[in-house]
Amino acid sequence: MNADGAYANLVLASLLSERVISGRDAAFATELVAGTCRWQGSYDAIIVAAARRGLDTLQPAVLDLLRLGVHQILAMRVPVHAAVSTSVDLAAATVGERVAGLVNAVLRRVAEDDLDGWLARLSDGLAERDRLALRTAHPRWIVDAYAELLPPDELAAALAADNVSPTVSLAVRPGLASVDELIAEGASPGLNSPFAVRIAGNPGELAAVREGRAGVQDEGSQLVAWALTRASALPGMWLDLCAGPGGKTALLTGLAAADRSRVLAVDVAPHRAQLVAAATRGYAALDKAPTVIVADGTRPAWRAGVFTRVLADVPCSGLGALRRRPESRWRRAPDDIEQLHHLQLALLATAIDAAQPGGVIGYVTCSPHRRETTDVVDETLRGRSDVEVVPAAGLVPLPSGAVAGRFLQLWPHRHGTDAMFAAFLRKRS
Repeated sequence: MNADGAYANLVLASLLSERVISGRDAAFATELVAGTCRWQGSYDAIIVAAARRGLDTLQPAVLDLLRLGVHQILAMRVPVHAAVSTSVDLAAATVGERVAGLVNAVLRRVAEDDLDGWLARLSDGLAERDRLALRTAHPRWIVDAYAELLPPDELAAALAADNVSPTVSLAVRPGLASVDELIAEGASPGLNSPFAVRIAGNPGELAAVREGRAGVQDEGSQLVAWALTRASALPGMWLDLCAGPGGKTALLTGLAAADRSRVLAVDVAPHRAQLVAAATRGYAALDKAPTVIVADGTRPAWRAGVFTRVLADVPCSGLGALRRRPESRWRRAPDDIEQLHHLQLALLATAIDAAQPGGVIGYVTCSPHRRETTDVVDETLRGRSDVEVVPAAGLVPLPSGAVAGRFLQLWPHRHGTDAMFAAFLRKRS
């Protein structure tokens, strides 16, 4: 997964299904992979200290095996001898006998202390934020980005929340299923969204999920789509500009049907457009499915000024979903944020141009980073006079934490959701 940049949660789910692994074995594999990805940077510091050599002197495959072994020793209930022996055997089988001794020696040194002991030793003499980065398994630049946005007394809690695996949330498709139906099948109510339930087991075991009447979707993702529909606008055509993989599209499709409106869903990638069609398949029998097309949002394939609602859920760093994609924190860099910033500006401009006078635009990212959120909106507002902000505080009632100010910023430690950001704008008449 590290070698080809794949998302660990997607690859693991596919492998578990392919090899028919379930129950305790699946839970063990999930924790081993997710935990190792989450703590990779901190484990690397421990490996350097235990190996007494730089990471660049280790083969990538050997380094990954050491990370897996360190997680078993320091964070899982695996006996040291079992963690070491299985790691050594795996190294010999996949890399070669010549590295077995190295893996054995490094992991035995790691086992000489526990995780708290290693972190205390390696934190000695570090600046406060460097120490916090090491202890919460985040790169320093992400710690700095969070520190810009949060009160000092919330910073550690926000970082720690990124390391807690979330409960699976489902969204019912409006008009196709109800929350009460899923609760009757064993789900529990969501925390914030009126369309949400939470489950502890396999979503595919629920009939509503198998039939396309409900789907896996974080509550933060549900809330930003719902909020767009709560601002007043005339019935008409709605545009979902960056629609894949389709969770927000499905929610919008059901709400549009109730509003006597229809949805055009757009994605630049054909495979993501196919996911949108699959996510909204439940509406096909009712003749309410969205129109799904493959198109580049920066080169519109539609006339300007015709949509009453536009959602621009733009490509972003994904820093708001570190709970479910923990490896992203080690793969992203500040330069990536700047490159995305220009694309985000272009897509927001397209979204505004697509809206008709009086229409509502939602700009959404799954990231709290300032350059992807408020900077994009403020820069856009400075450059044009045909839009105004619709305050988010009036659109999103949250039982788990009040919304204040112009924009919506959700946080795992405050709201139990991914760290979604949303700004809502209205096209001036």
